[in-house]
Amino acid sequence: MSVSVRLSTTLRNLVPGYEPAEGLILEIKENLTALELAQKLNLPPADIKIVMLNGRRVTLESVISDGDRVGFFPAVGGGAF
Repeated sequence: MSVSVRLSTTLRNLVPGYEPAEGLILEIKENLTALELAQKLNLPPADIKIVMLNGRRVTLESVISDGDRVGFFPAVGGGAF
């Protein structure tokens, strides 16, 4: 089964060879949770604040299925004016 993974900002630096324009296409053998997928990519769960699955916000416990699009996002900070 195949899934598409996109990483945002600082998470990109944690996956060697990650190309933001293309993302990753991963072949996995079975349904995984978003947490298990993140661990396969060596992403620290504490660094992931938002998980998107097919355009909808989900939790790290959500199950990833064949053909899904997954996005991992770190905390986003802003500045004061």
